Amino acid sequence: MTFKHGEKKLNYDKFFQDKLTDLKDEGLYRTFREIDRHQNLFPKALEYNHGKNREVEIWCSNDYLNMSQHPEVMQTCIDVINELGTGSGGTRNISGTSSYHVGLEKCLAELHRKEAALVFPSAYTANQSTISILCKNIENIEIFSDQLNHASLIEGIRNSRAKYNIFKHNDVDDLERLLRQSNQDSPKLIICESIYSMEGIRSPLKAISELAKKYNALTYLDEVHSVGLYGPGGSGVASELGISDDIDIINGTLSKAFGQMGGYIAANNQIIDYIRSFAPGFIFTSSINPSVAAASLKSIEISKVAETLRLKIKHNSSLIREGLKSINIPFINNDSHIVPILVDGPLECKKISKLLLDDFGIYIQPVFYPTVPKGEERLRVTITPKHNKVDIDNFISCIDKAWDILEFKRENKNNIHSLA
Repeated sequence: MTFKHGEKKLNYDKFFQDKLTDLKDEGLYRTFREIDRHQNLFPKALEYNHGKNREVEIWCSNDYLNMSQHPEVMQTCIDVINELGTGSGGTRNISGTSSYHVGLEKCLAELHRKEAALVFPSAYTANQSTISILCKNIENIEIFSDQLNHASLIEGIRNSRAKYNIFKHNDVDDLERLLRQSNQDSPKLIICESIYSMEGIRSPLKAISELAKKYNALTYLDEVHSVGLYGPGGSGVASELGISDDIDIINGTLSKAFGQMGGYIAANNQIIDYIRSFAPGFIFTSSINPSVAAASLKSIEISKVAETLRLKIKHNSSLIREGLKSINIPFINNDSHIVPILVDGPLECKKISKLLLDDFGIYIQPVFYPTVPKGEERLRVTITPKHNKVDIDNFISCIDKAWDILEFKRENKNNIHSLA
């Protein structure tokens, strides 16, 4: 907001308070629950509220394989803390590159069949920094981005100030229409995700890859919600489809299936060295702690052979979907570990989330704008290997009761791919 000379000066506190009031009036204000996920209790945890605590059950964790509490992973982290301390000591350029950082990047490159990898403090930073500097310096580049790409990808695109085109979600025909209309001599970058976090639906990755070849475009794939869970040894959807070599840059995270903290990109040597040398978001920030790098290495090592855990997640996800179908609860049907239950309106979404926690001890965070478009509010259910049949039956029963208490409409929307 700008002001001309002589106008009344802005009351900053009132400005901030008015914005927060508007947010609350729209039902879009977020509150954080204080939850301690104690070791060996998961999916049970302790909620702290007004000086009291009680046991609740978590149904929205991104610690998909429960690696954050794996005994070997925890011991590795402790050992390296005892060896090197708790902090990295600086940026990667200034004393912040340990042997564990180097080993982790080598491991990630091998996981994705790439020549090199680069670790960032978060996958958000990795996306934002990589896309921004990649496109800022390539003259006349055009970006083609899926309509439902993550905020970190969008921020990277905006910060690059490059020309961009938004194609309809998972619509290959619309993508090709835009590619066909573009300057055929201009450099191009196609950006998409392998599994969209709020829908749990896969992208048509093979078809997108073919279009990239046809129109000489670079490809950037966000595999944040698939690494550790899909593909050989948890190497992701691109690897599962056998097209890793066709994807130029893969983004992943250490903080979901691998249960740690940080993000990364994997690509060829030239791209990685370019990002390492030019991206401010990599150059001017402290590196992840060596203990976290070491724990991530151990987690990836374990995850590579954790096929039993991946099969358990698949089985549990099927049980959840079957249960929701049996009681006519609207949800987005897919084949992933993410099951979005649809709720009509942000206030209603917050209301059922609060009811489930307060009356049934079921913790599942409401999801609303700007995380999802207005009118597509949901409870995003994520299933882990630690949830068992008893937990799942109880969860379905609690959803059923909560739906009745709030008199929500039941609709058998079991194929709502149009929303995704």
